Formats: sequence, structure tokens, C-alpha cells
Amino acid sequence: MSMSESDAEEESVQEIQVPADIDWHMLDKSKFFFLGAALFSGVSGTLYPIVVLKTRQQVAQSQVSCIQTAFSLIRHEGYRALYRGFGTSLMGTIPARALYMAALEITKSNVGTITVRLGLAEPTAATIANAAAGLSAAMAAQLVWTPVDVVSQRLMVQDRSNSNNPKASAHLYVNGIDAFRKILITDGPRGLYRGFGISILTYAPSNAVWWASYSIAQRLIWNGVGYYWGKRDDKSSDSVADVLRPDSKTVMAVQGVSAAMAGGMSALITMPLDTIKTRLQVLDGDENGRRGPTVMQTVRKLLKEGGWMACYKGLGPRWASMSMSATTMITTYEFLKRLSTKNQEVMTR
Repeated sequence: MSMSESDAEEESVQEIQVPADIDWHMLDKSKFFFLGAALFSGVSGTLYPIVVLKTRQQVAQSQVSCIQTAFSLIRHEGYRALYRGFGTSLMGTIPARALYMAALEITKSNVGTITVRLGLAEPTAATIANAAAGLSAAMAAQLVWTPVDVVSQRLMVQDRSNSNNPKASAHLYVNGIDAFRKILITDGPRGLYRGFGISILTYAPSNAVWWASYSIAQRLIWNGVGYYWGKRDDKSSDSVADVLRPDSKTVMAVQGVSAAMAGGMSALITMPLDTIKTRLQVLDGDENGRRGPTVMQTVRKLLKEGGWMACYKGLGPRWASMSMSATTMITTYEFLKRLSTKNQEVMTR
């Protein structure tokens, strides 16, 4: 093959037209938030049992597999234990998601515009905008999510198998409101925001990495899809179409795979911080009124239990949870944005 023919083939497979990105100003805000609350509540309900198992593993004193944790939980406390604290979590998910989505879209739109004006290439501008959007969205959502996380995780890990014991039952939370009240009495408002700093350190970089990785992964996969289509069409015809237009199923598949890749990478990088955060949030102060353990005390205890590998307790469920959550979240989110556009012609572009 001559140099000119090679160049022509390479050029012919580079252009692939994907649906246009939908910016903040293009959305019907009321429809966006209403449909978003409904869709993401469903996603949260589907994935909640995995979060419960992950949390149980992180606070366990010994190494126990996810399957053993699940069977033990169901055998001693019943299937309802897999959804313990879900009501509280759901109540917090709606305002937290609203803050998350608003901060995400506003930041992405504004930063994207600024980076393009600065003369950065479109791929670089998109990656920076996605990273900045993920960072700001996580920080905004944690204002609501940290207290909800503290209460729901306390409910997740309490053992009701000894509820017939008067001493044990006296320390059990009846529901989310009871847990909220008892935490306030015991630890004050600071108790509801225990782990807030490390939550920011965990979720803000994680979200930045996730959205940046998602942007890069999506671009790489589209390049691969375009190359495959170009090679396939080249064998079946004398010429290759200048513009390749994928159907909606291909678009969703690429988004889902990109999200799963980004979610798995974020889970691996931030797992130790998440384990420390969970330990901080679920452990009570002692009966003498002293506060719960500090970050350094928690780290030392984890290392004593099993070395650095103890920081990766629950990695399997968290990896699965973040990958599945990322895939369902991004496909749901992109679908939500298309449903919420003011001009529905965008959906067919």
C-alpha cells in the first residue's frame, strides 16, 4: 500500500459523529430534577444491597468474603437487613443528587467554555471541564450526603440478631430519625459530619478522576469503533463513508463501557480512604463521653488488623458497586438529559 493510500484510509476512518453534548442552558430544569429524582432513586434501590455488604466488610474485625457476609447477614437477620437504612439514604439521595447534577452541569458548561476560549484543543478542554465538574459536584453533594451517610451506615452495620437482649437492644437505632436524634445527643452536630473532611478527600478527587477518565475512555473507544467500522466498510465497498453515525444502542454501549472502566479505576485508587471514612462514621464514642477515634487511630487499628491490605476490605463489592453504579448512572444520566432538553431535536442529532 502506498503512502497516499494509507493516509487516505486513515483520514476516512477518523470522523465519527456522535450525539451532541447537551449543555446546562439546553435543559428544562424542572423536568431534569423531577425525572432525575425518580430515575436515580430506582438505581440506588437496585444497588443498595451491595453497599450494605461493602460497609459490613469494612467494619469487620476479620477478613470475611462478600459471599460469606451476605449469607451470614441473611441467615441471622433476614433479607430485610440488605435494605437497612435505605429509607434514610433515599431521603438524602434526592437533594444530594440535585446538588450534584446542578454543580456538575454548571461547572462543566462554564469551564468548557473558558478552556475553549483559552485556545486549548477540544479533547483537552473536555477532559479538564469534566474533571472540574466532578470535583465541584462531589463537594456540593457532600454537604447533604455526609450526615445521611453517617446515619444510614450506622443502621447498616448494627446487629439485630441479639435484639432480644435488653442491654443490646437499648443501643439499637429504631429507624433513621431515632439514629439522627441519638447521634445529636451523643456527639452533637459534629457527629453528623464525622468524616466530612475525609469524605471530601475521597469523593472529590475520585469524581474528578472518574469524569476525566470517562471522557478519555469514551474518546478512545469511539476511535476504536470508528476504525473498526472503517475497516469493515473498506472490505465491503470501494469507498468509505466520510461520516459514521452510530445508532442509539452503540452510543449507550460505549457510554456504559467507558463508565465501568472509569468506575473501576476510581474504586481502586480511593479504596483505602473510603475504608477509613466508613470506620470513622460508624464507630461511636465511648461511655465516658469521649469522641470517636481520630483518622490516625483508625489507620493504626486497620494496619494492626491486617496490614495495608486491611485498607482494601470490601474492595470486591465496592469495585462491583462503583462499576455497575457508574454504568447505570451514566446511561441513566445521558438518557435523562435527552429527555429533559428544551429542543427535542437534539435527541436525534
